Amino acid sequence: MTAATGIGWDSHRLVAGRPLILGGVTIPHDVGLAGHSDADVLTHAVIDALLGAAGLGDIGQHFPDTDPAYEGADSIALLRAVVADLGARGHEIGNVDATVVLERPKLAPHREAMRDRLAEAMGIAPDRVNVKATTGERMGFVGRGEGAAAMAVATIS
Repeated sequence: MTAATGIGWDSHRLVAGRPLILGGVTIPHDVGLAGHSDADVLTHAVIDALLGAAGLGDIGQHFPDTDPAYEGADSIALLRAVVADLGARGHEIGNVDATVVLERPKLAPHREAMRDRLAEAMGIAPDRVNVKATTGERMGFVGRGEGAAAMAVATIS
């Protein structure tokens, strides 16, 4: 069995009038993430990590933001499509480790729900998914509350 690892990264601006969705979970907050889809930076980073591990490009190649079909798309549905494609190619997900970088709100109360939702979408046990959160320590675009970012690492076999 050969293992392969991929890295994913995404960032989006925070804006009024949008829900804050991370890992497929709607987080109560006064602003949300702007984007063509639901702008779920955590799920997008996981998708890119999985695609990278399989050598299949990136999320923009599979779900371009120029395609009206993906406007307002549920990123968990996009993740399920990627997982199905990986399965059809004979890949199995080993584990995913991800970090969300967001100044506020605090994500600790939502961490388990995000982990469980991502695990369910990938068809793996929750103990094979790790979700962490940190802040920008009031530095940069995250620290100023202008946006959020996420990074993920995925291993497949």
